[in-house]
Amino acid sequence: QASNPLWQSRGSSAVPSGGRFRCPSCRHEVVLDRHGVYGLQRNLLVENIIDIYKQESARPLHAKAEQHLMCEEHEDERINIYCLRCEAPTCSLCKVFGAHKDCEVAPLPAVYQRQKSELSDGIAMLVAGNDRIQAIITQMEEICHTIEENGRRQKQHLGLRFDSLYSILEERKKELLQSIAREQEAKVQRVRGLIRQYGDHLEASSKLVESAIQAMEEPQMAVYLQHSKELLKKITDMSKVSMSSRPEPGYENMDHFSINVDYVAEMLRTIEFQTGA
Repeated sequence: QASNPLWQSRGSSAVPSGGRFRCPSCRHEVVLDRHGVYGLQRNLLVENIIDIYKQESARPLHAKAEQHLMCEEHEDERINIYCLRCEAPTCSLCKVFGAHKDCEVAPLPAVYQRQKSELSDGIAMLVAGNDRIQAIITQMEEICHTIEENGRRQKQHLGLRFDSLYSILEERKKELLQSIAREQEAKVQRVRGLIRQYGDHLEASSKLVESAIQAMEEPQMAVYLQHSKELLKKITDMSKVSMSSRPEPGYENMDHFSINVDYVAEMLRTIEFQTGA
């Protein structure tokens, strides 16, 4: 409304063109500029999925007519049923006289629609999971930044205190700076390792989403059903992967490196970080 020049003329009070909101997924603060919601970052993956569904919905029914596959055993027979026991498309003669005569079968369109619906649900599940993973990665990037900021701040405070104690403090200063650097490095390395783990999972999941979207575009039911089971299994396995490893609350805190410099000169060589607040 704020970015619409005609809004005020409709009888509403003026609204500032800027606004601050929090993303419902990652809670990151978003500032709207004069372009309003049209200035927000685009989600290309979601846009591609929407475009695919729009194209599919707009396509005429006659354009979606599939080219029937023919049975390998009975060359003049179309594949028009699905064997539930063997989990494979087949023809009517195979059911009556052939390898599937003792099997339970179902109409090919019914199985096609059911499995395609399952794949669609799987895609939605993966996309939602990817959004959650991206939010977690963003939060952990912020943790890394906070750790580094806290580490730099503590090193600065430490340097200011040691500069007033001259040469006798320089050796101890070096030792304590190394202690901060070691813990900072250890913490950052741990969090970055988790980021790489989440990033690898996100990349694999995104590729699986792309494969699933391509499968959704397959117009031939039999061809689709030849690969759908394996694809659905991959989606199920991917969704079961545990991604619960997170830094514990307060992990980025570096305040335990603060020191008290009100010691006498005789005690300078025994300076240690304070263990309490």
